[in-house]
Amino acid sequence: MTTEQGTGGGALGGSPPRPNTQNESLPETEVENCIPQQQDEAQPQYTEPLRHLDEPTAPASGKLTNTFSPACASSKHNRSSSSCLLYSRRISRPLEPPVTKVTLSELDVTKIIHNPKLRHDINFDPDLHFRPNLEGEKGRRKQERANLFWSALLEQLFEFVGDRPTFEAKHGRDDDWCLPALLKAVKEIIQTLVPQRDRVYLDEGLNVDLLMQQFNMGVADLEKLALWLSKVLKSHCAPMRDEWVDEMYNELSNGNRNNDMGQLVKGMKSLLSVLEAMKLDVANHQIRCLRPALIEDTVNFEQRFFLKKIAAGKIDVDTAKIWYRDACERYSSILSNPGITQAFGDMTIFFEGLARLLLPSVDEKTVPNTFLFDEERIMKLRSDLTDAINLEICMRAYEEMESGYGEHLLSSALQGLSEQLRPGSPDSVFSGCASASSSRPSSLVFSNAGSANSSQRSSLVLPTPTAADNARSKAKANDLYNSLVALLQTAPSAAKPGARWKAIAPSMALQVFRYTNAPQHALPALEANIASLINDVHCTKYRDLEEQFLAKLLNELAARVKQFRGLSGVSLFSIASGGRPNNGYGYQDREREEGSRESREDESIEDLAIRLAHLGIIHWRVWSGLVYSEDVEMTTELDQI
Repeated sequence: MTTEQGTGGGALGGSPPRPNTQNESLPETEVENCIPQQQDEAQPQYTEPLRHLDEPTAPASGKLTNTFSPACASSKHNRSSSSCLLYSRRISRPLEPPVTKVTLSELDVTKIIHNPKLRHDINFDPDLHFRPNLEGEKGRRKQERANLFWSALLEQLFEFVGDRPTFEAKHGRDDDWCLPALLKAVKEIIQTLVPQRDRVYLDEGLNVDLLMQQFNMGVADLEKLALWLSKVLKSHCAPMRDEWVDEMYNELSNGNRNNDMGQLVKGMKSLLSVLEAMKLDVANHQIRCLRPALIEDTVNFEQRFFLKKIAAGKIDVDTAKIWYRDACERYSSILSNPGITQAFGDMTIFFEGLARLLLPSVDEKTVPNTFLFDEERIMKLRSDLTDAINLEICMRAYEEMESGYGEHLLSSALQGLSEQLRPGSPDSVFSGCASASSSRPSSLVFSNAGSANSSQRSSLVLPTPTAADNARSKAKANDLYNSLVALLQTAPSAAKPGARWKAIAPSMALQVFRYTNAPQHALPALEANIASLINDVHCTKYRDLEEQFLAKLLNELAARVKQFRGLSGVSLFSIASGGRPNNGYGYQDREREEGSRESREDESIEDLAIRLAHLGIIHWRVWSGLVYSEDVEMTTELDQI
């Protein structure tokens, strides 16, 4: 799918050699052949996961917005230096292109297989993949450096074409400016993307020294170079990148034909962006291919990694030993329960202590440092458990208010009825209002049935709630719960779950109030009650609710651990991360009444138990012999290191 167009003026001394158009399996070739030399450690440029692999990745270099008008671009020979230049200061040395072989080196397969954090995370995230790190302060600085480079390149091109003496006074006749630095970076990146046998064609077609000589003499054919590059890239990139490559070619060729420096820079920016995306595609393909082997080797790799850290004194495991020893003393009584020990095995005490680390009332600082690769997952589990407990607080406040104000309305109606039916005015129940029935609650029914015990006046009958009434009530409660969850998802994130709930508590109380029949003056009391419980995790009511959730969590956790603990690493990953199993252990096989309290709690507990069982089993396999149990073999190996 090469865009065939005529070539412009100048020549490279013959058509550049065309690449091997056979569709080699590039990623596999990269895994086998591309073992890079050791590079200096650079600041991480890429992060994972978040974006699905089938979505086009927006590289860090982004797209260029041409800030130069056509008139400005065409008047390069007589324009003033102050009208079109973005940066007028002298560049003492060439700026580094925003994407180079060095910045991309962390995507090399050798870096991937020696990255302990990535190798640990790959056990939990089925969508884990690299993407440009554009977030936070580091991402902002990276984007600023990229903008500075492209602006400097644009300025230098204008100066090179329009004011050669000034350009040579600044940069001399050496290749000490942005364009040759960019071309060298492009060549180095392409070398990591093509098979070894194609690199000879790359050396001939992208000879940077020759290109710069031709550029200085004014005979370089950039359009032909762009066409050759597009063929090279299309023969090795994913089909989803073809449109981007065509866009790059059109920008470079149009800039060359129209002498438009801004368009040329835009095309070069697209070229670098495509190369970055291709490198990301290769790295993400390697992750998918290597995942099974990396997962199966997790325990062996991490044990050897941490053994070296412990031997070097870089990790202090004494606090973890104290934590586990304390758990053994506190929870030793549960070992007498055969049902629990049968489910958890030798991990019984460990999972009891681990589950309690998730409770909102427990200081998060008590989490042992052996969980250093799982800190984010532990914090997410704590946050989700806090959300589940606090949502239940809101729902119980709703249930109490609904029940309380239903009784209040009934007592008010009975009091009004007794006043209307006082002696001497038998017809007063129908007087005063336009309709006697309009002042009665809908749940009240008057009957003149001739029972032996009925008076001459109408007797009050309270009907038993029907199945339809119960269904409506549960549907209403379910709607409220879903609305509270949606409201919670709109809350801004905070370092601690408690801070987020403290900020959103008034909104949650107001949402609960909207679903009740309570009078307006009851809202402040409702807000105060919800806020007092949510903000005081050590009060008796909150701790009682915590214990209820903990009991359900441990019960579901026992079933999950019993199911997972005998699985291999890959099988554990597939079941725990690939969807909730439907095999009799989970709640999917249990009948749940939608809108009920049990249904709400069970749904949140089920997900927590799966994630916690997955995390805990891998952690125990790595650390049990190192810290939690006396392992002579591990101790001997540690002494040898």
